[in-house]
Amino acid sequence: MLKRVFVAPDPGRTRLRFAARAVLGIGLAVVVCGLAGHSLAGAVTGGLAALLALFTVTDTTVRGQAVTTALLPAVGLPVLAAAAELHDHPVARDLTFLAVVGAGVYARRWGPRGHSLGVFAFMTFFVAQFLQATPGQLPELYAAVLLSVLAAAAVRFGLWCYERRLTPAPAVAPPGGTGLARITTRQAVQATVGAGFALVVGQLVSGERWYWAVGATWWIFVNTTSRGETLVRGFRRLLGTVTGIGLGLLVAVPLHGAAVPSALLAAVCVFGIFYTAAVSYTWMMLCVTLLAELLYGLLGVLEPALLALRLVETGIGAVGAVLAVLFVLPVTTHTVTDAWIQRALRCVHACTAEAAARLAGADDADPALRVAELELLLGRVRLAVAPLVHPLNPVLGRKRRARRVLALLDDCAREIRGLVAVAADPEASHDARLAAACRRVQGAVEALTGDAVGGAPGLAPQQRAVEPAALAHLHGLEHALAELVTPLRTPSESPHLV
Repeated sequence: MLKRVFVAPDPGRTRLRFAARAVLGIGLAVVVCGLAGHSLAGAVTGGLAALLALFTVTDTTVRGQAVTTALLPAVGLPVLAAAAELHDHPVARDLTFLAVVGAGVYARRWGPRGHSLGVFAFMTFFVAQFLQATPGQLPELYAAVLLSVLAAAAVRFGLWCYERRLTPAPAVAPPGGTGLARITTRQAVQATVGAGFALVVGQLVSGERWYWAVGATWWIFVNTTSRGETLVRGFRRLLGTVTGIGLGLLVAVPLHGAAVPSALLAAVCVFGIFYTAAVSYTWMMLCVTLLAELLYGLLGVLEPALLALRLVETGIGAVGAVLAVLFVLPVTTHTVTDAWIQRALRCVHACTAEAAARLAGADDADPALRVAELELLLGRVRLAVAPLVHPLNPVLGRKRRARRVLALLDDCAREIRGLVAVAADPEASHDARLAAACRRVQGAVEALTGDAVGGAPGLAPQQRAVEPAALAHLHGLEHALAELVTPLRTPSESPHLV
């Protein structure tokens, strides 16, 4: 875990800038709330709103990010009002909370914007339980949310919009389907059932802090699509929480809510949440847990017994998520893994076709965009395969096959990047052998995916000086695809990876 966080590559220092901007944006939001005369509850609400505005909004374009950010209050304020108005009506409050859980997960079918709005709605209801918000506090909490989202937007889109200098990442749509065949629909049902279990059992353990269990179930479902992914995420959440509680006993409890050191450590935790999120969910949860402990210290209620209760409630939430994914409309790991691998292979096909067209002289061919899409798809493959390569996975045969598939897909990506770099050279010269190699690569992909998706544009038939680098990359790609046949289509086992 240490190596993953501190040695992980950070191209363009994107993670560093992401985390530093978050500290600046959230800090500004809290200061603005303080200058507006808000109470500690208002400042906490504002800080959380700013954190979500900077963390969850992931549209592929700056304009899309701005639109989603502007929509956050439109979703959050009605949910906040419902949570406060139902404060003294437990049954209605609980049913409404479960409805927010289901709707928030279902909204992922509309891509990054739906995901962002769903998370904001859930966390708005959650923070209302955290602060025990009442109708009389609504004007202050409304103002805190609006001011903080504006402050976060000013930093993100005005003061430090580094995304404007980056090439927009291609959007990767979630797996499709209709009705219960759609993964987001099945997960919405699973999350609602799991949250219902966590809510009931959590209230039996604590009538005051039960929402921790619901929050644990919710966040285990975020950014997962299969049973295996959810189980691994639940394990990592529990591990991060345990570690964070241990650190809190050494750091947060002795502070006794001292304002200045607590605020400084909270800023460090915010930085850690944003910096580690992309590489280690365990480390991110450690930072989230320590941040929550510091906030409870500022509220004057932090004590060891409270930390023990948080651990128990987190465990209840994890159990709720596990039971839901195992027994309620389960989405098997092999289904998701196979779907993402197939999409990655089709993208390899498209990259090769675009590169062949560029080698043939088509100026409008742009294989670079396909390479960016391939990188995103390979990221989804790694996430889907993570349960199979996890150290605790006892099925060694499947673990070996999964690792072999990942290695070969990485080989494909490396050869594609090399091929695209050669194709981008306007001085590169080519002959018909490149066209033949491209067609062999595409044929290999079609054999793996079981469909024919079209041939590559032909290169000029006249013999010219062949580009050795291009042929080398194509032969390497062809070899990697041939090697993939064994782990993906082993006759003696299931044709799926798992």
